[in-house]
Amino acid sequence: MLEGWFSYFIVAWTFILVGLFAIGGFFMFRKFLKKLPKHDGRSDMDWEEYYVDKTRKLWGSEEKNMLEELVSPVPELFRDVARHKIAGKIGELALKEKARRISLDLIIRGYIMATPKRDHKFLRKKLDEMKIDAAPYSHLF
Repeated sequence: MLEGWFSYFIVAWTFILVGLFAIGGFFMFRKFLKKLPKHDGRSDMDWEEYYVDKTRKLWGSEEKNMLEELVSPVPELFRDVARHKIAGKIGELALKEKARRISLDLIIRGYIMATPKRDHKFLRKKLDEMKIDAAPYSHLF
């Protein structure tokens, strides 16, 4: 039978591994759910990709820089996923409104609609730093 510090190390290591596997499994399961086809035959991720591809030519360099600036508070590990999700929502809005270009208004509305409520305070703070009035978008927050 194990005695001393080594047995405590083995027990602690077991709990750490189980915890890490649970966290990883949770995020993998969420990704799996987003990849499942809905009633229309496409998944949420398929629609995101569709909107981004259809509106790629509508983005100018200023608009891309604005999106980069707005997603800068997002931790770097999740920034690519957040950027793609937000760009997909902006593309969806642009296609629905038949926009000729991506505008600042579309970017802000798409960002608000694509992000959860808990992240809206970061957007408000970022808009204040950039001296952009958030009042016209208060109904979306």
